[in-house]
Parts: sequence; C-alpha cells; structure tokens
Amino acid sequence: MIYLDYNATTPVDQRVLDTMLPYFKEKFGNAASKTHSLGWVAEAAVTKAREQVAKVIGATQHEIVFTSGATEAINTAIKGVWETYHDEQKNHIITAATEHKAVLDTCKYLETKGARVTYLPVKPTGLIDLEELKQAITPSTILVSIMYVNNETGVIQPIREIAKMVRDLNRNDCFFMSDATQAVGKIKIDVENDHIDLLCMSGHKFYAPKGVGALYVRRKNPRVNLTALLHGGGHERGLRSGTLNVPCIVALGKACEIAETEMKEDADRIILLRDRLENEIINSFNAGEVIINGSPTNRLYNVSNLSFKTIKGDSLISKLPDIAVSAGSACTSDMPESSHVLNAMGISGEIAFSSVRFSLGKYTTKKDIDTTIAQVREKVR
Repeated sequence: MIYLDYNATTPVDQRVLDTMLPYFKEKFGNAASKTHSLGWVAEAAVTKAREQVAKVIGATQHEIVFTSGATEAINTAIKGVWETYHDEQKNHIITAATEHKAVLDTCKYLETKGARVTYLPVKPTGLIDLEELKQAITPSTILVSIMYVNNETGVIQPIREIAKMVRDLNRNDCFFMSDATQAVGKIKIDVENDHIDLLCMSGHKFYAPKGVGALYVRRKNPRVNLTALLHGGGHERGLRSGTLNVPCIVALGKACEIAETEMKEDADRIILLRDRLENEIINSFNAGEVIINGSPTNRLYNVSNLSFKTIKGDSLISKLPDIAVSAGSACTSDMPESSHVLNAMGISGEIAFSSVRFSLGKYTTKKDIDTTIAQVREKVR
C-alpha cells in the first residue's frame, strides 16, 4: 500500500511509540496521585509533555490543556467562550464556510442557543476576503474562528493579518481562535506573533497516536476565561476533568519535540515530491483536464487536491486499490455529497465530485510518487 492520505491520519513515529510504551506498564501511575512515586513520575512526564507542546507553538506550559483531540478542543473553545462571554448584546460569532465540520457543527448548535453566526464566504482560491471580515466584525462579536490550514485543499489563511484585524477592531472581549489541526507540526507557529487567543491541535496529524490533542488558551493580554464542558475532579485547571491519558500525552509531547527540529527538513523534501506528483499528472493530459483546487501558492507543502474532469473522484480512487488517497475529509467521507469546502470556493458539483486529495508525509518516497503517477495516468486514460 502506498499511503498518500496523511491529512486523514499519520502512522506513529517509532521514536514516539518507544517514548510512550513504558507509561502503559512500568510507569503506569495516575498523574493526579500525589502520595507515591508512580504518581510523581506520571505527573513529571505530563509536565514535560506540556512544555514540549507549548514550545512548538510559542506558548507557555500553563496555557496548554490536554484533550482527546482537535474536535474536543474546538468544542471546548467555542462553547467555552460562548458560555462565559455571551449576553443580549454580545452574541455574535464569525467563522468561514470552509471550516472543518467540528467548527461548523458547533456553531450551528450554538445558533439554537441564540448565537448569531456569520459564515464568511471564500474566494475561488479558498482564502477569505479580509474586507468582508472587517465589515462583519461588530461590537457584538465575541469570537472569530478561522482555520490555519484547510484539511482538504491545504490552503493557508493569512492568520497573523486576520488576528491583528480582530484585535485592532474589537479588543474588548472578542477573541481569535484558529483550528490549527493541519498546521501544527508541519509549519512554524507562534501564538504571540500571530495574535492567536485559542488554538486547537490533534496528535494523530503529526505522527502521534489518535485520541490525544491539546487546546491553547491565552492567559494574559488578554486572558481568556472558558466555561468547562466536563466537570468532576478539576483536572487541567478545571477546564477538562478526567484522568489524564499519560501514555498518549507523553507521545504528543515527543511528536512536538521531533517536529520542532525536523519540520523544515521534512518540508523541503516533501514539497519536491508533491510538485513532481502534481506536474507530472497535469502534464499528462490536455490543458484544463486536471485542475488544482485552491490557491496554488498559499497552501501547505504536502497537499494536492486535483479534479479530473468527466471522472468521478471515487471512481478513480476505486481503481487505485494499492494507493491510499481520499476524495476529501476523512471525517465526512461517508457522506454522499460533494465537498462543502469546494462548493464554498465556487467549484461546481461536477468538478467537486471529481476531486481527489493527495496528501504526503515524511515517509513518502520518490518511488511512491513515481508509481502513483504511472497508475493515475493509466487509470484516468
């Protein structure tokens, strides 16, 4: 199997696995146990992991809350801001039409609770219009949530510019959040310089296990106060009660440490493979028969979302049984409808249904890419 679905999930790095394994048996203590050495060892491991996670995004360890993944982090952030700050005058949330369903569905839920939500449209490139965002922000806005990197197209939003606009226009109890699930561990992030107040991540997108993630919550300038979703023990500064998943938290920390030192080297290698894949496929057919979806320049280095005119994406995928690719987000792959991301970009249903997402990772080889190019050429023809 040639694996080109790294945006769906990644294999666990062997170094990450080796680091976490002792915490299943030899070091199995509960990090909340304060009366014996097994608990102290677990607590120390969690503290180290918190520091590692904080470092990769330019935060402090006291601003990191461990979760089961990005979906929980997103729910905690959006619902937590709503419960803490909304009233009759402050009830407005802004997001983009191309966000992950974890954001969109949470916002739709809050609409049933009285929230007014603006879903910003995007340009054909997948980028939001900053002027439209500027016009949407009002004194009633309490949260703006824009994802860092789109999971289907790889489009990178100008987060620093967006967050600065939010800060300049409405600093009083209006916060900026970013779902950075596809960005953390792949590109350099600095929550201070980027003016981010809340940030969500998931370990399995960058070589840690599934079932662990984190939420960054700014502590000062301004301090963000969230209402907890889970109660019962006061873990994670009262924001996320429940016994900590020490092995996976340790793994997340190690994955962040590895990414901190290796992401640039990985990026330099992967982008050459991505461009080779893309150029060879596009040049194999007549002009306009294969289309790149999303901005060809403002996107993550490992993603290529291509539409093959007159061919349904799932039909092509079914003819590539030895190559793992997808027709969009893994979280919506069982839904028989075209991508909401591509639809929001103004791409017609026919072209949207013909899309295939190739996403590469650090274990992708030139041989993988050359084999994929040859098979795609053959099956499309």
